[in-house]
Amino acid sequence: MAQDLVGFSSDYQFWMQKLSLWDQASTLETQQDTCLHLPRFQEFLRQLYEVLKEMDSNTIIERFPTIGQLLAKTCWNPFILAFDESQKILMWCLCCLINKEPQNSEESKLNSWTRGLLSHILSGFRFDRKEVGLFTQGLGYVPADYCPGLLKNMVLSLVSELRENHLNGFNTQRRKKISLPTSAVVCLWLRHLPSLEKATLHLFEKLISSERNFLRRIECFLKDSLLPEAACHPAIFRIVDEMFRYALLETDGAPEVLVAVQGFTRCFVEALEKKNKQLKFTFKTYFPYASPSLVMVLLQRPEDIPQELWHQPLKRISEMLREIVEDQTHGSYGGPFECWFLFIHFGGWADIAAEQLVMSEAEPSEALLWLLAFSCSPHDGSPQRAQTMVEVKAVLSRLKKLLRSPILSAKDLQAAAAESQDRDPRPPLCQQLIRRLLLNFLLWAPGGHVNAREVIALMAPSDEIAHDMTGFLDQTLYRWDHLRMEAPRSRKLARELLAELRMVGTAMQGPGSPRPRDVMRRPFLHGMSAENEP
Repeated sequence: MAQDLVGFSSDYQFWMQKLSLWDQASTLETQQDTCLHLPRFQEFLRQLYEVLKEMDSNTIIERFPTIGQLLAKTCWNPFILAFDESQKILMWCLCCLINKEPQNSEESKLNSWTRGLLSHILSGFRFDRKEVGLFTQGLGYVPADYCPGLLKNMVLSLVSELRENHLNGFNTQRRKKISLPTSAVVCLWLRHLPSLEKATLHLFEKLISSERNFLRRIECFLKDSLLPEAACHPAIFRIVDEMFRYALLETDGAPEVLVAVQGFTRCFVEALEKKNKQLKFTFKTYFPYASPSLVMVLLQRPEDIPQELWHQPLKRISEMLREIVEDQTHGSYGGPFECWFLFIHFGGWADIAAEQLVMSEAEPSEALLWLLAFSCSPHDGSPQRAQTMVEVKAVLSRLKKLLRSPILSAKDLQAAAAESQDRDPRPPLCQQLIRRLLLNFLLWAPGGHVNAREVIALMAPSDEIAHDMTGFLDQTLYRWDHLRMEAPRSRKLARELLAELRMVGTAMQGPGSPRPRDVMRRPFLHGMSAENEP
């Protein structure tokens, strides 16, 4: 070790002289000499770090009294600092000088001086003072406040991370992630688009790889990502929203993406409400190509409206969408897909419309029928949408007759939802819509509770359908929680069916698995309810 240090000391003196020469001259020859020696100098920096990390800061200063000069000359050399690898190793070396518990003013001064160099490394090649002024002015910040505050947070976090990693031997398995204030993250995303795109893609990966039928978990992922809060700035919202749009197009409206869009929107609106007093942007800034009046109606929270008045905003939403989509008198608001993309951000309204149609004793509302038909298949033309409305209306009429029946059987319910023999087969999305109407009927009709499990067994011939019903029940319970819905029996049934279907999903995994309908016919582990037990 002593021999190694002797050799290292010789290299140390050589590079001290080189840095002095490079610092004193700015000729073309000096620049060429710097670039020529950079690979060797980077290797020296690595060796320097390996030596420094074995010592505390006091020992470093005793052993290398000119270490500060060497590191400072390195930090202020633009040709060295232009390489990310040099910056990284240099930060490692500087962090070795930080004393976590300074005992006197000299040690405190050394810490302050070291942090100053770290700030220079982080800021010198990324923030030109004039350029900072242009974008901070647009964000409402004063450059003199912005730079020191942002850099201080970044430096302190990096110092903490690097110091802890130093103590752990840079074991990446045990690293602590860097924690920055939301304001600093927002400023970074506004300044560096690739970092925002990377954060959004990382969120997509977490959402899609997680179980989509656990909305509470998805909400936690969304809030932890900071994206809904950062999206209060319209520039970030527009970019993230555009990525959701492409994800929907690429996946042909995959349920996982739909759930993510709706969850993101809910978290985003909550963040907007918290910042209401500070809000400087109109909603048109977030949805520039949508009808402003439609956006304002969709933004109404159902929980803030008495339940008996829900039909009013639903009717208004349907009328405005239909006017844009079918009359095409508002070309500036986009076509059917653009209207549907806006509507599914607030997908809870479609779920409420389905409940209203099932629970109402009156004739099915034309406006709500159209809204459901449009929400399930926006690409349909008027004739196909009209056919879907006819199918849904016929099923609802048969269900309402059963509602008045003293005894409900699973076969009767299955027949009520069956397709008419004299019509073309229903498209898959229409079948899904009718399946969800039947599930709503089971949850709300008193007689539906008795035979719910048997009906579910008949409705779930495949893993895909069972998965869809699981998603519906999870979304329903999640929505009822936000609406503070008082429906103890319906809630109990929904929870029990959801637990059963999740067990079905588990049982369906692996080779030789039984069909969902067979699993559903097995005895309940906890029982449906006392009145349903044999």
